Amino acid sequence: MTETNNRETVFETVSEGIATQGSKRELAVDSKSTGKRELKGAKNKGLDISALILVAVLLAAGAVLKMTVGTVVNFFGMKPNFIIAMYCLAILLVRPRVYQAAIIGLIAGGICQLLPGTPYINFISELLGALAMVLLILIPMKIGKLNLQPVVGTFLSTVISGGSFTLCLFIFLGADASSLVAYVPIVLTTALINSIIVQILYLPLCKVLKKDSPEAALS
Repeated sequence: MTETNNRETVFETVSEGIATQGSKRELAVDSKSTGKRELKGAKNKGLDISALILVAVLLAAGAVLKMTVGTVVNFFGMKPNFIIAMYCLAILLVRPRVYQAAIIGLIAGGICQLLPGTPYINFISELLGALAMVLLILIPMKIGKLNLQPVVGTFLSTVISGGSFTLCLFIFLGADASSLVAYVPIVLTTALINSIIVQILYLPLCKVLKKDSPEAALS
Protein backbone atom coordinates (compact mmCIF):
# COMPACT_ATOMS: atom_id res chain seq x y z
CA MET A 1 0.00 0.00 0.00
CA THR A 2 2.82 2.36 0.92
CA GLU A 3 4.60 1.52 -2.35
CA THR A 4 1.43 2.34 -4.32
CA ASN A 5 1.12 5.68 -2.54
CA ASN A 6 4.76 6.47 -3.30
CA ARG A 7 4.23 5.71 -6.99
CA GLU A 8 1.16 7.95 -7.06
CA THR A 9 3.14 10.71 -5.35
CA VAL A 10 6.01 10.40 -7.86
CA PHE A 11 3.55 10.40 -10.77
CA GLU A 12 1.83 13.52 -9.45
CA THR A 13 5.20 15.25 -8.95
CA VAL A 14 6.31 14.42 -12.51
CA SER A 15 2.96 15.57 -13.90
CA GLU A 16 3.21 18.86 -12.04
CA GLY A 17 6.75 19.36 -13.34
CA ILE A 18 5.67 18.75 -16.93
CA ALA A 19 2.73 21.11 -16.51
CA THR A 20 5.01 23.78 -15.04
CA GLN A 21 7.48 23.46 -17.93
CA GLY A 22 4.61 23.67 -20.41
CA SER A 23 3.33 26.83 -18.73
CA LYS A 24 6.83 28.37 -18.87
CA ARG A 25 7.08 27.60 -22.57
CA GLU A 26 3.66 29.14 -23.21
CA LEU A 27 4.64 32.25 -21.23
CA ALA A 28 7.90 32.51 -23.18
CA VAL A 29 6.07 32.19 -26.50
CA ASP A 30 3.46 34.72 -25.40
CA SER A 31 6.20 37.12 -24.28
CA LYS A 32 7.99 36.81 -27.63
CA SER A 33 4.74 37.29 -29.55
CA THR A 34 3.81 40.29 -27.42
CA GLY A 35 7.29 41.74 -27.89
CA LYS A 36 7.05 41.35 -31.65
CA ARG A 37 3.61 42.96 -31.70
CA GLU A 38 4.86 45.87 -29.60
CA LEU A 39 7.92 46.28 -31.84
CA LYS A 40 5.76 46.27 -34.97
CA GLY A 41 3.38 48.72 -33.31
CA ALA A 42 6.28 51.01 -32.49
CA LYS A 43 7.52 50.84 -36.07
CA ASN A 44 4.06 51.65 -37.43
CA LYS A 45 3.68 54.76 -35.26
CA GLY A 46 5.98 56.77 -37.48
CA LEU A 47 9.58 57.66 -38.18
CA ASP A 48 11.88 57.67 -35.18
CA ILE A 49 14.43 60.37 -34.39
CA SER A 50 17.26 58.61 -36.22
CA ALA A 51 15.12 58.29 -39.36
CA LEU A 52 14.16 61.97 -39.24
CA ILE A 53 17.80 62.96 -38.84
CA LEU A 54 18.77 60.74 -41.78
CA VAL A 55 16.11 62.32 -44.01
CA ALA A 56 17.21 65.83 -42.98
CA VAL A 57 20.89 65.07 -43.63
CA LEU A 58 20.20 63.55 -47.05
CA LEU A 59 17.98 66.45 -48.16
CA ALA A 60 20.58 68.95 -46.96
CA ALA A 61 23.29 67.01 -48.79
CA GLY A 62 21.14 67.05 -51.93
CA ALA A 63 20.79 70.84 -51.74
CA VAL A 64 24.52 71.35 -51.23
CA LEU A 65 25.41 68.97 -54.05
CA LYS A 66 22.96 70.67 -56.38
CA MET A 67 24.48 74.08 -55.65
CA THR A 68 28.07 72.84 -56.04
CA VAL A 69 28.59 69.62 -57.97
CA GLY A 70 25.37 70.11 -59.92
CA THR A 71 26.73 73.26 -61.51
CA VAL A 72 29.88 71.44 -62.65
CA VAL A 73 28.62 68.00 -63.72
CA ASN A 74 26.98 68.57 -67.07
CA PHE A 75 26.36 66.05 -69.86
CA PHE A 76 25.51 68.05 -72.98
CA GLY A 77 23.28 70.37 -70.98
CA MET A 78 21.88 67.54 -68.83
CA LYS A 79 22.81 67.07 -65.18
CA PRO A 80 21.66 65.11 -62.14
CA ASN A 81 19.03 66.43 -59.77
CA PHE A 82 20.59 65.64 -56.42
CA ILE A 83 17.54 66.67 -54.40
CA ILE A 84 15.35 64.09 -56.17
CA ALA A 85 18.10 61.49 -55.83
CA MET A 86 18.46 62.17 -52.10
CA TYR A 87 14.77 62.00 -51.22
CA CYS A 88 14.46 58.80 -53.23
CA LEU A 89 17.41 57.41 -51.27
CA ALA A 90 15.88 58.60 -47.98
CA ILE A 91 12.55 56.90 -48.77
CA LEU A 92 14.37 53.69 -49.67
CA LEU A 93 16.26 53.70 -46.38
CA VAL A 94 13.59 54.76 -43.87
CA ARG A 95 10.54 53.16 -45.59
CA PRO A 96 8.01 55.82 -44.52
CA ARG A 97 4.25 55.68 -44.78
CA VAL A 98 2.57 57.38 -47.73
CA TYR A 99 1.71 60.57 -45.83
CA GLN A 100 5.23 60.75 -44.42
CA ALA A 101 6.68 60.41 -47.92
CA ALA A 102 4.35 63.22 -49.04
CA ILE A 103 5.79 65.44 -46.29
CA ILE A 104 9.32 64.55 -47.41
CA GLY A 105 8.37 65.55 -50.96
CA LEU A 106 6.93 68.88 -49.81
CA ILE A 107 10.05 69.62 -47.77
CA ALA A 108 12.16 68.84 -50.84
CA GLY A 109 9.97 71.23 -52.83
CA GLY A 110 10.50 73.87 -50.16
CA ILE A 111 14.27 73.43 -50.38
CA CYS A 112 14.04 73.93 -54.13
CA GLN A 113 12.53 77.36 -53.48
CA LEU A 114 15.84 78.43 -51.98
CA LEU A 115 17.71 77.49 -55.16
CA PRO A 116 17.59 79.08 -58.62
CA GLY A 117 14.62 77.86 -60.63
CA THR A 118 10.92 78.29 -61.28
CA PRO A 119 9.16 79.11 -57.99
CA TYR A 120 6.38 76.98 -56.44
CA ILE A 121 6.18 74.36 -59.19
CA ASN A 122 8.61 72.13 -57.30
CA PHE A 123 6.06 71.66 -54.52
CA ILE A 124 3.89 69.77 -57.00
CA SER A 125 6.64 67.90 -58.83
CA GLU A 126 8.54 66.73 -55.72
CA LEU A 127 5.32 65.77 -53.95
CA LEU A 128 4.38 63.52 -56.87
CA GLY A 129 7.92 62.18 -57.14
CA ALA A 130 8.06 61.23 -53.46
CA LEU A 131 4.61 59.61 -53.59
CA ALA A 132 5.66 57.61 -56.64
CA MET A 133 8.80 56.42 -54.83
CA VAL A 134 7.01 55.28 -51.67
CA LEU A 135 4.47 53.34 -53.73
CA LEU A 136 7.11 51.77 -55.97
CA ILE A 137 9.06 50.34 -53.02
CA LEU A 138 5.97 48.33 -52.11
CA ILE A 139 6.42 46.35 -55.33
CA PRO A 140 8.92 43.44 -55.15
CA MET A 141 11.63 44.01 -57.76
CA LYS A 142 14.15 41.33 -56.90
CA ILE A 143 15.74 39.16 -59.56
CA GLY A 144 17.78 36.49 -57.81
CA LYS A 145 19.93 38.40 -55.33
CA LEU A 146 19.69 41.64 -57.31
CA ASN A 147 17.31 44.23 -55.88
CA LEU A 148 16.13 46.63 -58.59
CA GLN A 149 14.09 48.92 -56.35
CA PRO A 150 16.77 51.64 -56.13
CA VAL A 151 17.29 51.81 -59.90
CA VAL A 152 13.71 51.35 -61.10
CA GLY A 153 12.11 53.35 -58.28
CA THR A 154 14.46 56.31 -58.64
CA PHE A 155 14.24 56.31 -62.44
CA LEU A 156 10.43 56.29 -62.53
CA SER A 157 10.12 58.77 -59.65
CA THR A 158 12.46 61.20 -61.40
CA VAL A 159 10.50 60.80 -64.64
CA ILE A 160 7.25 61.53 -62.78
CA SER A 161 8.77 64.51 -60.98
CA GLY A 162 10.37 65.91 -64.13
CA GLY A 163 7.32 65.17 -66.25
CA SER A 164 4.95 66.89 -63.84
CA PHE A 165 7.33 69.85 -63.60
CA THR A 166 7.33 70.16 -67.39
CA LEU A 167 3.54 69.84 -67.53
CA CYS A 168 3.18 72.57 -64.90
CA LEU A 169 5.36 74.86 -67.01
CA PHE A 170 2.91 74.36 -69.86
CA ILE A 171 -0.26 74.75 -67.74
CA PHE A 172 0.67 77.58 -65.36
CA LEU A 173 3.32 79.54 -67.24
CA GLY A 174 2.07 79.06 -70.79
CA ALA A 175 5.31 77.56 -72.08
CA ASP A 176 5.43 76.82 -75.78
CA ALA A 177 4.43 73.21 -76.52
CA SER A 178 7.22 72.80 -79.05
CA SER A 179 9.83 73.81 -76.47
CA LEU A 180 8.49 71.27 -74.03
CA VAL A 181 9.61 68.47 -76.33
CA ALA A 182 13.19 69.45 -75.53
CA TYR A 183 12.56 68.54 -71.90
CA VAL A 184 11.96 64.86 -72.72
CA PRO A 185 15.64 63.85 -73.19
CA ILE A 186 16.61 66.07 -70.24
CA VAL A 187 14.14 64.33 -67.93
CA LEU A 188 15.12 60.85 -69.12
CA THR A 189 18.85 61.53 -68.82
CA THR A 190 18.42 63.06 -65.37
CA ALA A 191 16.38 60.01 -64.33
CA LEU A 192 19.11 57.68 -65.56
CA ILE A 193 21.87 59.58 -63.71
CA ASN A 194 19.79 59.76 -60.53
CA SER A 195 19.08 56.03 -60.59
CA ILE A 196 22.79 55.24 -60.91
CA ILE A 197 23.66 57.58 -58.02
CA VAL A 198 21.04 56.06 -55.73
CA GLN A 199 21.99 52.49 -56.63
CA ILE A 200 25.65 53.19 -55.85
CA LEU A 201 24.86 54.80 -52.48
CA TYR A 202 22.04 52.51 -51.34
CA LEU A 203 23.88 49.29 -50.49
CA PRO A 204 26.82 50.90 -48.63
CA LEU A 205 24.43 53.07 -46.61
CA CYS A 206 22.30 50.03 -45.75
CA LYS A 207 25.38 48.31 -44.33
CA VAL A 208 26.63 51.37 -42.48
CA LEU A 209 23.21 52.17 -40.99
CA LYS A 210 22.45 48.45 -40.44
CA LYS A 211 19.13 48.80 -42.21
CA ASP A 212 16.91 45.76 -42.85
CA SER A 213 16.55 44.38 -46.34
CA PRO A 214 13.49 45.56 -48.28
CA GLU A 215 11.85 42.17 -47.81
CA ALA A 216 12.28 42.35 -44.03
CA ALA A 217 11.10 45.95 -43.89
CA LEU A 218 7.88 45.10 -45.70
CA SER A 219 7.12 41.98 -43.67
